[in-house]
Amino acid sequence: MRILVIQQKRIGDVLTSTIICNSLKKQYPKYTIDYMCYTNSVDVLIGNPNIDNVIPLPHKIRKNYFSLFKFIFEIRAKKYDIVIDVYNKLETNLITMFTGSKIKIAYHKWYTTVFYTHNLKRFENTETPKYGFAIDNRLLLLEPLKLDKNSIDPYPKLFVSPEESEETILLFEKHKINRDKKTIMISLLGSEKNKTYPLEYMTKVVEYVADHKDVTILFNYFENQIDDAKAIYNSCSQETQAKIHFDIFGKDLRSYISIMNQCDLIIGNDGGAINMAKALNKPAFTIFSPFVEKKIWATFEDGLRNISVHLNDFKPELFTNINHDEIKKNHTSLYQLLTPELFKDKIDFFINNN
Repeated sequence: MRILVIQQKRIGDVLTSTIICNSLKKQYPKYTIDYMCYTNSVDVLIGNPNIDNVIPLPHKIRKNYFSLFKFIFEIRAKKYDIVIDVYNKLETNLITMFTGSKIKIAYHKWYTTVFYTHNLKRFENTETPKYGFAIDNRLLLLEPLKLDKNSIDPYPKLFVSPEESEETILLFEKHKINRDKKTIMISLLGSEKNKTYPLEYMTKVVEYVADHKDVTILFNYFENQIDDAKAIYNSCSQETQAKIHFDIFGKDLRSYISIMNQCDLIIGNDGGAINMAKALNKPAFTIFSPFVEKKIWATFEDGLRNISVHLNDFKPELFTNINHDEIKKNHTSLYQLLTPELFKDKIDFFINNN
């Protein structure tokens, strides 16, 4: 039996959808389970024993009709019995349709009955999530397969090799990081500007963290974000700067994962860095952009190990009778209202209890 799971888009999406593979492999260890994703997310799948083959879909193939259809027929030749299309957009509609699979599962859209044998309606925002809708909706896609409940594993996982761990431990030793102190990763910047907490506010968050005794601070940022990262660092007090190891950062996904695995907890912008930290079983404090639906991505919230804040938590009246597009359009002014003072006590609680 061969199963194909398809999840394109961002790192957080790709990582979260691995719970489908994990649960399937737990019940059907002898089935072949393949995973299709964009090339930029392959690194979060490395070492996962529940995925037999990773099938990257490069950008150049997606944007060329001839190449895409050649790719589609290569997928058809693999003769999958089941396809679970988490992404459910035109390119994956076509891929799924041409697989010839007997069972084709996706979320319901008005046109999807043409492509899929099972079309499942996502949970509504009026409902209460169990693990967070990002998790709940993916588990929903397993329902047609009627897995044993004991096989369902809702927790995404990342896998770090002994060699990667050893390399990072040596890096920490080189930079004389005291492992007796809490090592806290700060996710400084979001994947986009509209998902990035205002820099002057993030500086205050870093100061709040540094106010705690016996902490070491690392920054997560990409090399192309170094100017913003330096702006935050330079705005911090000298006492806070002394606790920051600015030059230790993940230059690629695998190095970030390995560094995060040696940290104790993470605080910062919602995004891939937070999702990866959770998949390493690290406590996470998440700051959400005003236009991001907290019910979807505030996964495994328990008020202790996983805590998040959103402007709606403090000023719900601002979100009455306003649609998503309007919120997104005004994200800058709304972000300004989510001042760090509103949740300083939550940060203190989070650090003290993890």
